[in-house]
Amino acid sequence: MTGSDCPFSAAVTAGGQSSRFGSDKALALLNGQTLLERVCASLAGCRTRLLVAPPGRYVLSGWQAVPDTRPGEGPLGGLEAALRAAPDGWVAFAGVDMPFLTEAYWAALWAARTPGALSVQALNGEGRAQPLAALYHTGLRERVTAQLNAGERRLRQAAPPAQVVTVAGLPVSALRNVNTPADLNGS
Repeated sequence: MTGSDCPFSAAVTAGGQSSRFGSDKALALLNGQTLLERVCASLAGCRTRLLVAPPGRYVLSGWQAVPDTRPGEGPLGGLEAALRAAPDGWVAFAGVDMPFLTEAYWAALWAARTPGALSVQALNGEGRAQPLAALYHTGLRERVTAQLNAGERRLRQAAPPAQVVTVAGLPVSALRNVNTPADLNGS
């Protein structure tokens, strides 16, 4: 999907503690590109591109920096910042540690939307929905804020289960994430 026909906004969350990785994983190299560059490349065709991260930490051409309004609150806090910064509609939301996502992956999620859905999530090889590389509708703004205010931190709780569409049959390799340096080598 190119900028003229990409029907959703893009948001990548980066800048977590990378405690298991030992260094800033957004800047780790995989096949000559940083993990940040790889994830963002899967969403490069979107007109609105948001990078949710600590102010000034990363600069990527064509991406608008959006401060994480709740540092340390995990991906649900990053989703809140993305939903608030995005124009009304759908947002493709991904973590920086998912460098194997592709444009085809996002197109498949987009095609799976149904009326009344507020999130579209791929199923992994074990049949579990994956909320960190998913589509979310900005209609979730107030719900996500209320959850964070109540102490909820699980991204899985962002959308009501009855309004989550799941997609089976996507390549499980797209959902592989990188948490340790060994994960860069497929170990």
